[in-house]
Amino acid sequence: MADRTAPNCHLRLEWVYGYRGHQCRNNLYYTAAKEIVYFVAGVGVVYNTREHKQKFYLGHNDDIISLALHPERVLVATGQVGKEPYICVWDSYTLQTVSILKDVHTHGIACLAFDLEGQCLVSVGLDSKNTICVWDWRRGKVLAAAPGHTDRIFDISWDLYQPSKLVSCGVKHIKFWSLCGNALTPKRGVFGKTGDLQTILCLACAKDEVTYSGALNGDIYVWKGINLMRTVQGAHGSGIFSMNVCEEGFATGGRDGCVRLWDLNFKPITVIDLRETDQGYKGLSVRSVCWRGDHILVGTQDSEIFEVVVHDRTKPFLIMQGHCEGELWALAVHPTKPLAMTGSDDRSVRIWSLIDHALIARCNMEEPIRCAAVSTDGIHLALGMKDGSFTVLRVRDMTEVVHIKDRKEAIHELKYSPDGAHLAVGSNDNSVDIYGVVQRYKKVGECIGSNSFITHMDWSTDSKYLQTNDGSGRRLFYRMPSGKEVTNREELKLVQWASWTCVLGPEVNGIWPKYSDINDINSVDANFNNQVLVTADDYGLVKLLRYPCVKKGAKFKKYLGHSAHITNARWSHDYQWVITIGGADHSVFQWKFVPERKSKEAVHIATQETFADSNSEESDSDQSDVPEMDSEIEQETQLTYRRQVYKEDLPQLKEQCKEKHRATAMKKRERAPGSGVKLHFIHGYRGYDCRSNLFYTQTGEIVYHVAAIGVVYNRQQNTQRFYMGHDDDILCLAIHPLKDFVATGQVGRDSSIHIWDTETLKPMSVLRGFHQLGVCALDFSVDGKRLASVGLDDNHTIVLWDWRKGEKLSAMRGSKEKIFVVKINPYLPDKLITAGVKHMKFWHKAGGGLIGRKGNMGKTETMMCAVYGWSEEMVFSGTCTGDICIWRDMFLMKTVKAHDGPVFSVHALEKGFVTGGKDGIVALWDDTFERCLKTYAIKRAVLAPGSKGLLLEDNPSIRAISLGHGHILVGTKNGEILEVDKSGPITLLVQGHMEGEVWGLATHPHLPLCATVSDDKTLRIWDLSPSHCMLAVRKLRKGGRCCCFSPDGKALAVGLNDGSFLIVNADTLEDLVSFHHRKDIISDIRFSPGSGKYLAVASGDTFVDIYNVMSSKRVGVCKGCLNYITHLDWDKRGKLLQVNTGAKEQFFFEAPRGKRQTIPATEVEKIDWSTWTCVLGTSVEGIWPLINEVTEVTAACLSNDRKVLATGDDLGYVKLFKYPVKGKYAKFKRYVAHSTHVTNVRWTHDDSLLVTVGGGDTCLMIWAHEPEGHREFKQCDSEESDIESEDDGGYDSDVTRENEINYTIKALSSNMRPMMGVKPHLQLKEPSVDERQGVVRGSRPPVSRALPQPEKLQTNNVGKKKRPIEDLVLELVFGYRGNDCRNNVHYLNEGADIIYHTASIGIVLNLTTSCQSFYVEHSDDILCLTINQHPKFPNVVATGQVGDTGDMSATSPSIHVWDAMTKQTLSVLRCFHSGGVCSISFSATGKLLLSVGLDPEHTVTIWKWQEGAKVASRLGHTQRIFVAEFRPDSDTHFVSVGIKHVRFWTLAGRALLSKKGVLSTIEDARMQTMLSVAFGANNLTFTGTISGDVCVWKEHILVRIVAKAHTGPVFTMYTTLRDGLIVTGGKERPSKEGGALKLWDQELKRCRAFRLETGQIIDCVRSVCRGKGKILVGTRNAEIIEVGEKNAACNILVNGHMDGPIWGLGTHPSRDVFLSAAEDGTVRLWDIPEKKMLNKVNLGHPARTISYSPEGDMVAIGMKNGEFIILLVASLKIWGKKRDRRSPIQDIRFSPNSCYLAVGSTESAVDFYDLTLGPQLNRINCCRDIPSFVMQMDFSADSAYVQISTGAYKRLVYEVPSGKQVTEQSHIDRITWATWTSVLGDEVIGIWSRNTDKADVTCACVSHSGLNIVTGDDFGMVKLFDFPCPEKFAKHKRFLGHSAHLTNVRFTNGDRFVVSAGGDDRSLFVWRCVHAPH
Repeated sequence: MADRTAPNCHLRLEWVYGYRGHQCRNNLYYTAAKEIVYFVAGVGVVYNTREHKQKFYLGHNDDIISLALHPERVLVATGQVGKEPYICVWDSYTLQTVSILKDVHTHGIACLAFDLEGQCLVSVGLDSKNTICVWDWRRGKVLAAAPGHTDRIFDISWDLYQPSKLVSCGVKHIKFWSLCGNALTPKRGVFGKTGDLQTILCLACAKDEVTYSGALNGDIYVWKGINLMRTVQGAHGSGIFSMNVCEEGFATGGRDGCVRLWDLNFKPITVIDLRETDQGYKGLSVRSVCWRGDHILVGTQDSEIFEVVVHDRTKPFLIMQGHCEGELWALAVHPTKPLAMTGSDDRSVRIWSLIDHALIARCNMEEPIRCAAVSTDGIHLALGMKDGSFTVLRVRDMTEVVHIKDRKEAIHELKYSPDGAHLAVGSNDNSVDIYGVVQRYKKVGECIGSNSFITHMDWSTDSKYLQTNDGSGRRLFYRMPSGKEVTNREELKLVQWASWTCVLGPEVNGIWPKYSDINDINSVDANFNNQVLVTADDYGLVKLLRYPCVKKGAKFKKYLGHSAHITNARWSHDYQWVITIGGADHSVFQWKFVPERKSKEAVHIATQETFADSNSEESDSDQSDVPEMDSEIEQETQLTYRRQVYKEDLPQLKEQCKEKHRATAMKKRERAPGSGVKLHFIHGYRGYDCRSNLFYTQTGEIVYHVAAIGVVYNRQQNTQRFYMGHDDDILCLAIHPLKDFVATGQVGRDSSIHIWDTETLKPMSVLRGFHQLGVCALDFSVDGKRLASVGLDDNHTIVLWDWRKGEKLSAMRGSKEKIFVVKINPYLPDKLITAGVKHMKFWHKAGGGLIGRKGNMGKTETMMCAVYGWSEEMVFSGTCTGDICIWRDMFLMKTVKAHDGPVFSVHALEKGFVTGGKDGIVALWDDTFERCLKTYAIKRAVLAPGSKGLLLEDNPSIRAISLGHGHILVGTKNGEILEVDKSGPITLLVQGHMEGEVWGLATHPHLPLCATVSDDKTLRIWDLSPSHCMLAVRKLRKGGRCCCFSPDGKALAVGLNDGSFLIVNADTLEDLVSFHHRKDIISDIRFSPGSGKYLAVASGDTFVDIYNVMSSKRVGVCKGCLNYITHLDWDKRGKLLQVNTGAKEQFFFEAPRGKRQTIPATEVEKIDWSTWTCVLGTSVEGIWPLINEVTEVTAACLSNDRKVLATGDDLGYVKLFKYPVKGKYAKFKRYVAHSTHVTNVRWTHDDSLLVTVGGGDTCLMIWAHEPEGHREFKQCDSEESDIESEDDGGYDSDVTRENEINYTIKALSSNMRPMMGVKPHLQLKEPSVDERQGVVRGSRPPVSRALPQPEKLQTNNVGKKKRPIEDLVLELVFGYRGNDCRNNVHYLNEGADIIYHTASIGIVLNLTTSCQSFYVEHSDDILCLTINQHPKFPNVVATGQVGDTGDMSATSPSIHVWDAMTKQTLSVLRCFHSGGVCSISFSATGKLLLSVGLDPEHTVTIWKWQEGAKVASRLGHTQRIFVAEFRPDSDTHFVSVGIKHVRFWTLAGRALLSKKGVLSTIEDARMQTMLSVAFGANNLTFTGTISGDVCVWKEHILVRIVAKAHTGPVFTMYTTLRDGLIVTGGKERPSKEGGALKLWDQELKRCRAFRLETGQIIDCVRSVCRGKGKILVGTRNAEIIEVGEKNAACNILVNGHMDGPIWGLGTHPSRDVFLSAAEDGTVRLWDIPEKKMLNKVNLGHPARTISYSPEGDMVAIGMKNGEFIILLVASLKIWGKKRDRRSPIQDIRFSPNSCYLAVGSTESAVDFYDLTLGPQLNRINCCRDIPSFVMQMDFSADSAYVQISTGAYKRLVYEVPSGKQVTEQSHIDRITWATWTSVLGDEVIGIWSRNTDKADVTCACVSHSGLNIVTGDDFGMVKLFDFPCPEKFAKHKRFLGHSAHLTNVRFTNGDRFVVSAGGDDRSLFVWRCVHAPH
């Protein structure tokens, strides 16, 4: 019979012809060893030109498209295409992979670049966002990622002279990036007027921020910073594809075929035109250049590589050639010489020498070539063309013999007959033509049997037959030369074929996979001598199989290299080589054939080969020599642990359900019970599907797992302690080398691994985010720092962790088959092994990836366990057949028979090994597995007397072994844990049920015993008293689902799964009686109370049978149920049965006959039930959870004192309710320990214990009942209930506003005023009178008879030389964000400075000089601020801002960490908190930063801010979190507070664990909205609430309430680090006793109140900070006040408007003071030189506008209610007031001659008042026909006209005081204006920008000199333009800082300052004007 293994010979890649020049650039370099590195298809090539040798890197699995060289020029990075592309960094010398970078990009990796040090690598993806990613490539870690650009990026480079700066370029853009923290921030290059905006193809960075870039049009663009400085025109004739920088200068290469060299200042040195050289040709295009010393490498579009020596540059050497772009299909080999001929769609035919590895001839044809053949004598070469013709050439000189065209479709295959007489030509016309060679190729025959195109042909050796394959998969035979089809197969039996290149036929069946009919194999060629077959397919695989291979799915060896489809493969004439050609990669690969060798040499194969020679994975033929799977292993490989619902899904499900149940949720719900339970003991050990999960700890306790619990068992005291951090089945357990920590992995959608301390039972670290479905294997490294884990996903992903940091070091797909074990090499922690179904793999870490190789073991066996031996290369593994395999490196040295049946566990000792197997034997071995030293059989006979139970059977299958403390610890499949003494006796320590669900549970009526019955076909009796042992066990014929003790405890009834039941003696478990009346499962069984006269038996076929126990007869049947019966209960009298069914029906039957009764619900409650285990009825309706579609309540049991109802459900929760449980969704206490469904719960007779059994987890758990009053502040495992408490958490207007505020993103803001109409820059202009008459404006005769055009604006500084303003510098900001932000004022520098924020600016104010300095790097509003209090980080501040979606682009929310003194940015953290960052806090060491988002999940994130690395992130709460703060003494503990929320968090490794605050300890405490947090010693936490109380927490339990610490909400608390005193601030009316600010002692028992003398009715403190003897307070009213602790003196440091917008702004005509009027009803006077507020007037109504009179002695104020007031400045007395309108006054102006007052309002009117008539203010006229509301007004210099800008984007001019409209344009053009504040008009059309489609320019002001105009807009920008600016989109400077919506802007007198007023930010910015020099 044919051998079905893979062949023993193999192929080695020897040469690749070609270079990838198409679609790739900059991919050709010299390495340090002067070799050339480039890539072709999926292979990295290192070519040594001197020795003419090639080496290959084969680590990719698809086309490589990008390459970068490390600055030291040894390492190379390559990036590939593909769905999940990765980057490999490899060594060009050894060709070993150094690092794999994966999991970020999709589609492909377009560009790569190393930085100057070579530490970082940047990559650009091919995804739609062209993601840019910066890697720490050695660790495989992403440092930063950001969307690159909307269009393709072609090149990226690090700025080699400035650290952390990059430049990228591509389609129509260039971007300059800076890297800070984890943020990549781009600035777009400004092309300006210097050059055209166009596609930039390549770049190089030089010093002094200069960047050179090559453009599509052949120019070189030179950039300085982000601006285009100059262009070098016509550097190349067309696109510049490549630019390379070296010591001497720059080299560029372009599409014009030229290479140019430039010096370091980019002056031209020389040009090399390759088209003009000998080897050149028209259309040569350069794709890559590399200049080193005097050599230049050039790569071309057509796959050539030239080497040019600079001093002899006219003669370039052509060192590599390949086919050009176009598919490559034709391949033929010479019959007698080592030559190969190829022909391609590039129309060339080429002849290659296989010995010299060179192209020796080339000839261009007219048509694309599709196939080739060489005649038998080697003289003629026939080529089949795509157009249906074929040509014959002489091989000698490539001259044409004939050209024949008989067909229309492409010729796909042609072959000469072995006797050389005929040529067969197969075409896509479905036919083969036969031509006579000697008759000058005359057609002599035709084969026309096919109905599809011809794909393959072969001649017989006697040239009499031809076989063909066609596209429809048919194989036909023809007689030659006539072409008659042979239908009689008999005559073919003896035909010998000269060659075999067909893909169909019995000899090659094995090339096809077993179950597929796909035709993806393109080519086959048989090597008859060596009996091997080579195939080439569409997936780029070359495979080697045995020939013939008759059975489908034969084993093979496969070789990667070609990227996509391989079109052809042929053996050379002497079978030395295989030649393969790639279609799309148009490359030619030459493989050396290595025949079978002696095994001795095999050990020393170069690593290179073993890597390529991957022993096939896919091929799984029915090998006769593979043993059948062991049943146990079979079972285990099929377990998937999938869940319908994972616990992670519950929060979302709950939210969905809550919507439905809002109404019920508001009703008052039943409280949770006072008493609780605590897990006491578990009977069970998970052995049936887990291995090696049992260990001794440091202290000699035993650690193992069962269900969702990690158990630490003390065998001396027979007690257990539990780790309860998991919420679903634990599947694996590993112990740290020091035996103090344990790692456990669980089932879950995103399954987690916990590393915990066996002493304290606290989690040290939790690892998640990389494994789906579950974690099935774990191992610690020998130093304990690393942990390896394997997931249950389809690829069995392997992850290597630094577990303390919680960082993933590397990850890789492990194998398609299940992995059972992973082990880290104890000598080299970078190496590991995995073993599992049919494989053993050896891995080593490479950066962020792992590289794996299969062990060479001949036949593939399933490995169950593995350990490392006494040296780094020795590995021992146990197989499923009972052998131990001994490995050296990856080679199997020998096997030793160790057990009958699988070896499940192997453990290494100092000198030797111990193994355990399915045969129930423990064996000790010496250190080479030569001798078995001792065996122990696990038998009942040797069980020691102290055992805690009984062995169920002899020789149970052993699943875990561990040694220590002189004993061997053994875990069995039957759930037993045994301790074997070295001398032989065995002690049983713990046991549980075996595999199978446990349902039946009964507690004894008066003893502490219980009985269980399970699907494992056993009935067991357990002792619940301290001895915790199994007293008796009995095997049953069938599994059982229920059991029950008789009332006297002597008999025990058991219901079985086949419909029978038996009654046994409760002591001896011997049968008393048995019945079999039903077919379906017996689901419940119950003795009647009292004497136990009757027995009710419920079955799955809807009946309850009633038996008389004494007479053993059935006396009644209860009928009428429609569904299977789930629960039964008797009443106290033994007369009434209550029944529940699976359809949630409740029935009542009368005993003993079983008559059905209907009883109203009210009566049911009155009945005295003997037991209550039912789950239906009004008295228990509250037990059904909110999510009842998903989970069933499976069991319930009422305690004997009738107070507490315990339930078990499908999610594994045990819950306690207060009985009766009326009303829906009652509150409860909830406990997690069981992993899946809890099948039964029972109280013991005295209610002291609760016993529960789990279905899938086979556990029996015993819980101690802790009655009420018994309050230990131990771990309160119970979670409070599902729905948050009904009571809203309290109400306060300020809190509600803060909670509901929607922060606008500046970039997305829309207009503030309700404008209508067409924007000015989009309006079509009406022609003026002059234009209508044909006079073009501006073309007036030079000497005009008309008067010269008057000035547009009356200028005030006449006489002085006017100077334009060049720049604005922020000088002062009046404002503080206190109304919706908190905790944002802090002292710095021992109280010398304070820091706060407003708008997007951080402000540092020096208290002695009152000087402000600003941090202005934020792009949008700052929402939170904190300072780092650690002395190592003085003056380090973090601020968090508003942002858009969290996609890591520039508009994402971000946190800036900066130095408050230097204003230098230390780190920028881009985050996923969509919406914004609302709270931040530094940890105790100052190294970590905690942030909370405004996103819907209110995510909580922890950062290492210095590195910009995210440590951990978790959903915080469904509602708003206000504050989260680290404990001042901790880096791992923090507390978050918010709407009805307080949570206590712990950072464990990478995970955030949290506990809700537990309130139940204090009577009537309810969860309120929490607003602030402070800390005390001994784990005390204080939280301030909305009601004014402060809650005091110890750990997470409420211990006391400080009632009414403030009368209103406690908004802020501050913990002083040096003395622990606490400051609180709240909302309170000032009174004698209390104030809104209080200072407390450390325990919050005594306090001292301070009054803030602000004159407000209610003080509302939003921020407090305590310095030395002083307290700093920020208020809701935008004041910052310093309060002295001793004298309580208040000093107001900062003032601001408390509510906005600030609409009105008026600057004094002659002094540097200005007025502002705002929505908060105040007018404030500000002094710029004094930097402070001089005065404020409360108007009682929101003010809208304000204006000084020309002399500055009066002020007019317009109000929102239509009133206006005139004040005298000197006395602030009212001079006059008037209300003629009902809607807001928008602008108010005095005329320049002080006669008139113009008042413009929203009622589309302007009213004129004559001031000369005195203060009665009678209206003298008004302007009519205004189309919309008035925005701004300006008087003319002569007070005769007024111009009005309106909400319809129209500007109108009226006469004063008549109110007539002036319409004639020429008239208007001659008016000189006194002021200009209009945003409309031809003179200012240029102030409107392109992107104002949603937003507007809101305000403007022309300088007093008339040369400049400043504007403010809805985006919050202040812009400075020249005036007038009649051209659209005028040039300007922009100044950022305000939030969205600027409302007003003004110049002060003499143009010294500009004042801008903010809408959203309620702040006033004062900018100093910088004038141009004279």
